[in-house]
Amino acid sequence: MDIRRLGSRYASRAYTLDRCMEVYEHYYLMKFPFDEHERARPLRTSPAYDRLKELGCVFGEKAGWERPNYFRSGEPWRQAVHEQTDWGRPDYFEAVGREHLATRERAGLFDESSFSKLEVSGPGAFGLLQRLTSNDLDRAVGTVTYTSLLTRQGGIECDLTVTRLAPDRFLLITGTAWGPHDLGWIRLHMPADGSVQARDVTSSLATFGLWGPRARDILRQVTPDDVSHEGFPYMTARQIAVGRVPVLALRVTYVGELGWELYVPAEYGLTLWDTLWEAGRPFGMAAAGYKAIDSMRLEKGYRVWGIDITPDDNPYEAGLGIFVKLDKGDFIGREALLRVKQEGIKRKLCALTLPGEAGVIYGNEPVHADGGVVGRVRSGGFGYSLGTNIAYAYLPIEHARPGTQVTVEMFGAHVPALVQKEPLFDPKNERVKC
Repeated sequence: MDIRRLGSRYASRAYTLDRCMEVYEHYYLMKFPFDEHERARPLRTSPAYDRLKELGCVFGEKAGWERPNYFRSGEPWRQAVHEQTDWGRPDYFEAVGREHLATRERAGLFDESSFSKLEVSGPGAFGLLQRLTSNDLDRAVGTVTYTSLLTRQGGIECDLTVTRLAPDRFLLITGTAWGPHDLGWIRLHMPADGSVQARDVTSSLATFGLWGPRARDILRQVTPDDVSHEGFPYMTARQIAVGRVPVLALRVTYVGELGWELYVPAEYGLTLWDTLWEAGRPFGMAAAGYKAIDSMRLEKGYRVWGIDITPDDNPYEAGLGIFVKLDKGDFIGREALLRVKQEGIKRKLCALTLPGEAGVIYGNEPVHADGGVVGRVRSGGFGYSLGTNIAYAYLPIEHARPGTQVTVEMFGAHVPALVQKEPLFDPKNERVKC
């Protein structure tokens, strides 16, 4: 029983009672995969919360945060609770598609203030993080590095980005629900001499994602700083001004488009949102939510910890071997990965495509080949740019070659699926690195 999954909100007796009562109330209710909690909301909100409401936001909830699932322009805002009454495509399918395509074709503005943000600092910070991570963090100040943190068995304990703000200060960005878990793992390995400090700074920073082919054009309307590809390369970070707001900008993406994540002290958050919104509207920018993010990240093959990657999966199986630097020196999990490298992998996380009319992929569907079950779907959904269903599953290496035909069992029917080469969308990353 890992209490890190609960978070500090359960220290409130009133919150805990509300959630416990909801469990009893809904015990015999038919549950659908995307149902949301109803009680104890709202609890944690972004500085742009009221602006999102004005735009017809349908809020989901995660780790106590009210987060934009999607938007229904011209309709009253609401909290998502029971979004489905039957199996099949939910009624928000088209709304999510509009946000997805708006981002791919023009630009999308995303409120990501719920992302967990951890600061690790001190004279021993670099040494600690270098020992915990599979990638090499020995890079210049202002670089952003994606990496896994591994168990001694080589499993993926967590994955995150590390931004080097100073020689001895790092900003780690991880999933909304995983901050306590990841911070706990870091603190578990901290030296006892006080040379490293680690703290959760999530609530002190508002975060907005600006992505899409017009993202640079939009940002240029409100900043005097150089945001060209040459002046602000991919996977770098720097301080810029956006309107009147001082911003830490990270040129990263979780949707596979040109753009930035913009971090500001929370008190600047509303002003930053308003500035970006006014600048982006002439370019056809849309407000977009987490369901659009999920659809776009599926097309790009970006992994989700806890679903696609877990402590039971190693980076080579997960297709993340490019982010492992065995030659950087010792790190936790290195010996295990050396053995994996020598012996080879027996399974691999594969991208599968299925006909769009096949239905909705929820996850955990069995994957069949050669008359038996060879895997299960880890995550899936619809790729609106590709017009097809997408699923990810670990398959035995003999079934993992692109072009291999398997079937996915969906509501009793065996639906043909094809193993594809990754990434499915923009395979040369031209849209990201332009």
